[in-house]
Amino acid sequence: MQDSSRRAAPSAAAAASSSPPASPSAAARSTPSGRPHGLYAIGEGSATRVRVHHLREMKGRGQRIAAITCYDATFARLVDAAGIEVVLVGDSLGNVIQGHDTTLPVTVDHVVYHTAAVARGLQRAHLVADMPFMSYRSPDVALQNAGRMLAEGGAHAVKLEGGKEVAETVRALVSAGIPVMGHIGLTPQSVHAMGGNRVQGRGRAARERLVEAALALEEAGCYALVLEGIPSELAAGITAELTIPTIGIGAGPNCDGQILVLYDLLGLNPEFKPKFLKQYAALGDTVVDALATYRAEVQAVEFPAAEHGYVDPTLAAEPHALPSGA
Repeated sequence: MQDSSRRAAPSAAAAASSSPPASPSAAARSTPSGRPHGLYAIGEGSATRVRVHHLREMKGRGQRIAAITCYDATFARLVDAAGIEVVLVGDSLGNVIQGHDTTLPVTVDHVVYHTAAVARGLQRAHLVADMPFMSYRSPDVALQNAGRMLAEGGAHAVKLEGGKEVAETVRALVSAGIPVMGHIGLTPQSVHAMGGNRVQGRGRAARERLVEAALALEEAGCYALVLEGIPSELAAGITAELTIPTIGIGAGPNCDGQILVLYDLLGLNPEFKPKFLKQYAALGDTVVDALATYRAEVQAVEFPAAEHGYVDPTLAAEPHALPSGA
């Protein structure tokens, strides 16, 4: 963790300026229909950037962290308007954007490209870039690639998968001034070694390995830790043991925060329904309906209508300016 504890309590003014905006009241968060309402108008987010130390302060206050995986500027603006604290440009773009079965084909160039796009859409959220498969196989390789994530992509931090075996790499990155988020449990880059996307941490030996991994990553300097696909009780124990925040996905309700892929949360892939996922919208159906209506109106010559066209007022005074039939 980069942020050391303060030697003296900050003044009220300093504390206010260093903390991200508080969550709104229940009334402010809800529309008349009861659905969640955005915190900010699009493009008018709080000027306070969520930073590494804010996330640790949120853990200390018991305030949950909302994180989302996002891949482009348009969605990034919407995510920011909703007040989400952390945005991850995940290597899951290999599945969601590129259509692969695994994350393994994703390259550093891919992540840098998408991170830069997301960065242009964010004003407030803390932005994390995923380190793709084999991009951190040694500390030297990791430093080069993580540096690109920050310098070219505009990320504020990087995330990498693994436990004690990546601790040396984490130390090298942190020493170079690059904040690192860890990721243990079900780690998609190890899908073949794990025998598929299977829940991890079941059984005493497996639990002990994950606890040891979490402690090793905290000691190496990670400022936060993703816990994916592990039993809820184990995630709760790890969360209580660590001073750094945990971000869960398929790890139960007792982590310090939660993360979901934006496309999954919005129901843009209705057939993808793992146990850990809650779909907060059914936009896949909405998109199909909208496109079908568009197609029907084009074929019926209902779109574009007159209000969708442009007029040259000079033609009214020169009725023969265009050739007949033009």
